[in-house]
Amino acid sequence: MSETFDVAVIGAGPGGYVAAIRCAQLGLNTICIDEWKNSKGKASLGGTCLNVGCIPSKALLESSENYYQIKHKLSAHGITTENVSVDVPVMIARKDKIVTTFTTGIASLFKKNKVKSMHGKGTLLKREASANIWQINVDDSGNTETIQAKHVIIATGSIPRSLSIAPIDNDRILDNAGALALTEVPKRLGVIGAGVIGLEMGSVWRRLGAEVTILEAMPGFLMAADEQIAKEAKSIFAKEAGLQINTGINIKSIKTSKNSVVVNYSDSSNQEQILEVDKLIIAIGRIPNTTGLGVKDNGLLLDERGFITVDQYCRTNLTNVYAVGDVVRGPMLAHKASEEGVAVAEMIMHLEKGQVSENEPVDFNIVPWVIYTAPEIAWVGKNEQELKAAGIAYKAGQFPFIANGRARAMGETSGFIKILADEKTDRVLGVHMIGPHVSELISEAVMAMKFSASSEDIACIVHAHPSLSEVFHEAALGVDKRALHI
Repeated sequence: MSETFDVAVIGAGPGGYVAAIRCAQLGLNTICIDEWKNSKGKASLGGTCLNVGCIPSKALLESSENYYQIKHKLSAHGITTENVSVDVPVMIARKDKIVTTFTTGIASLFKKNKVKSMHGKGTLLKREASANIWQINVDDSGNTETIQAKHVIIATGSIPRSLSIAPIDNDRILDNAGALALTEVPKRLGVIGAGVIGLEMGSVWRRLGAEVTILEAMPGFLMAADEQIAKEAKSIFAKEAGLQINTGINIKSIKTSKNSVVVNYSDSSNQEQILEVDKLIIAIGRIPNTTGLGVKDNGLLLDERGFITVDQYCRTNLTNVYAVGDVVRGPMLAHKASEEGVAVAEMIMHLEKGQVSENEPVDFNIVPWVIYTAPEIAWVGKNEQELKAAGIAYKAGQFPFIANGRARAMGETSGFIKILADEKTDRVLGVHMIGPHVSELISEAVMAMKFSASSEDIACIVHAHPSLSEVFHEAALGVDKRALHI
């Protein structure tokens, strides 16, 4: 007879492994099923984020930024260096070690919290309407086993969106995994897609010396961001970072040869163009991963874009089946997935105890977005174009990093922080940042919005001097036109 659990989690990315840990902490007998294998063919927990996404990309961004600083910026501090070089295989090995540390760390957390881990592809078997338990087939390279669970959390994440005319071989044409595993700096690098992945990977290899050209189909740059932030970012990336960014393009064909990739496209003026590069990264977004879940057999509802349909509490149309993270609506962000995983775990605990759940759904409006370029970009809440479209009257305060003492001392003066507040109530509606370390500064904005703070509340808080956080403080003062240092 197959083993029975209170909760089975399918997928061990940031949504799945966090959900599994929280379920176990709440006293639920929990198993986490995951099929990920690393480049060596070994099981590796953590999903895309830890294996070929968030963590390894940040490791390479840090390495490449250090190299760029030494080669181009330290002379301003009176520090001179000679014959600076980069050993890409060593850099990649450092990245791989960090990934291994974190993926094995999840296994340790599972052991500590008594979560059973099982490797293989998890598939929901068809269940009779009268049944009160789910059976899940787990296939590990042909070795199958069936387990049972009362509750199922689907956290299978997303996969890269493919481009039919450019099949990934991770030799000449790369996906995010291939872009993180290059063993030498390409002289000419092309990137299709100017989203988070495209910009971050383009930034890594540009800092290390590659000529980088980014091709984006959308008519504008970073259209999800505040327009003013996007405009500033494009200018900085072009002038300071040397990224060539082309928007409004239409790919006609992509052909590979032994030594290069040739992209034929029309530009925003409908003029025919040719781009020849040594490597080409395809970064045109991601799609939900529902293959092999048993969707059709069980009548699991998907929306028109292929995401699993859930309500605000991440409940699917199937009894006791939930879904979190990239496989459902909302931003494809690791921290959003983790929060949904925790919320579902706590809801299941209440159900098991016969209690009424008082959990609040995850509020997407206070989920922060970050792009780890140089300078970094971060935002939370509504941007100006959204407020205008909704007819919401607002006031804005803005302050540049160039007027901040700490930023000057660091030599990182590009960018600004902008706060948008309701014209009548002064409640903060959105915060938008571009500048040094804004990935850390955005958390203060998230906290302010979580507790319905006004710009005046932020203005009344004493911020340490000298610190980058003073830019946030001055932007809050600027909402009422009383910034002090500009």
